[in-house]
Amino acid sequence: MSFCDNLKSLRRANNIDQRTFAELLHISPKTVSHWETGYTEPSISQLITIANYFDISLDELLDRK
Repeated sequence: MSFCDNLKSLRRANNIDQRTFAELLHISPKTVSHWETGYTEPSISQLITIANYFDISLDELLDRK
């Protein structure tokens, strides 16, 4: 699974809409949308924040085996 699909799946599994998730990360909902469509990718610091939020490793977030 790609990062964008994994992020969307994690967000939905935790019943968080894009707007709420964006507010938690202090970014715009459009940024979350771009990440989930693969248009852009988060910075490493944002990836760490996302992984911490979902209490998973970066490897899990990036679907690295």
